[in-house]
Amino acid sequence: MAKGTILVVEDDIHLLSGIREILELGNYNVLTAQNGVQGLEKLETSDAQPDVIVSDIMMPHMDGFTFLTEVREKDQWVNIPFIFLTAKGEKADVQRGNILGADVYLKKPFDAEDLLVAVDSRLARFEKINQVNQDTISQIKRRILVTLNHELRTPLTLVVAYADLLKDFDPDNMTNTELITFLKGVNSGATRLRRLIENFILLVEIEEGDAAKTFQWRKYPIESLKDIAVDASRQILEQEADKLSITCQDDLPKITADREFLTVIVRELIDNGVKFSGDVTTVSVDITAIDDHIQITVADGGTRKIPAEEIENIWQPFYQINRELYEDQGSGSGLAIVDGLVQIHNGSRSIISTDKGTTVTVKLPVEQPA
Repeated sequence: MAKGTILVVEDDIHLLSGIREILELGNYNVLTAQNGVQGLEKLETSDAQPDVIVSDIMMPHMDGFTFLTEVREKDQWVNIPFIFLTAKGEKADVQRGNILGADVYLKKPFDAEDLLVAVDSRLARFEKINQVNQDTISQIKRRILVTLNHELRTPLTLVVAYADLLKDFDPDNMTNTELITFLKGVNSGATRLRRLIENFILLVEIEEGDAAKTFQWRKYPIESLKDIAVDASRQILEQEADKLSITCQDDLPKITADREFLTVIVRELIDNGVKFSGDVTTVSVDITAIDDHIQITVADGGTRKIPAEEIENIWQPFYQINRELYEDQGSGSGLAIVDGLVQIHNGSRSIISTDKGTTVTVKLPVEQPA
């Protein structure tokens, strides 16, 4: 079984034949072309995408540098390892090839072993990177599936169950209290679903850069940060306002920000704090001015310390620590949204976690850069 497919682009027909023989003896499938134009045609028309490209530099019609540039501009080819074979050993040529994305630079004449080692090492490295990428994608898919299975199913069940009860509404057999309870159940499930969907959409907008564009035209000087904190808390705590303490320094400087995004930042921090604070602990929100920054600190008194090695991981989308064990509510997108929106505001975030609670601090500049 062949170890892989190699595309060789070389204008010297005798050298091309020799390289092909070396690689076939090394158990590779080989595609050949005599210049960059033919090389691109091979890439476009071949059934199997090559695992490595080996190319000369000085060729007619399209040289190796132009060929490499064309290859790296296509998403489907951008990760293919690229090896230059050339009689030119000038430092400027080596640097140019490296800048364009060449992986290895072999000077002619070379022996068969040098070529095979270069191809084998690039292919092994490429396969390792692919495996890591696939593992990462599989982990993300698994997190998303777990999230959708739990976070969509639970509120949807509430909506459907209470809606079924209301479908057969009979004023003679149902009290107003029961009716209000059913309506609240429908509203609770619908609200949770709406927020989940809005968070997913916002994550996409952050990743695609749309949120940053929105920030640029929507930002303006904001005076009352306490009002924002109160608005954010109301979106989280309907019946448990006593679990939250909000303190705000007097005479805070105005901060140039997006009010809606700022509300989301505080809301997600409060929500995260409430989930891990326990039944009797109060979550505190403290807003102060430090130098040329506004500092927003949200602290809970929960006993689940975040391990040091997990501190950076929890900012990733859909990441939750030992969700299978703790069955925490939420999609795992809250802190990822906070991270993205804080970056859009040119701010910073940090976490300190002990067995007596976790404190998340967000710092936002008072003046945004031009």
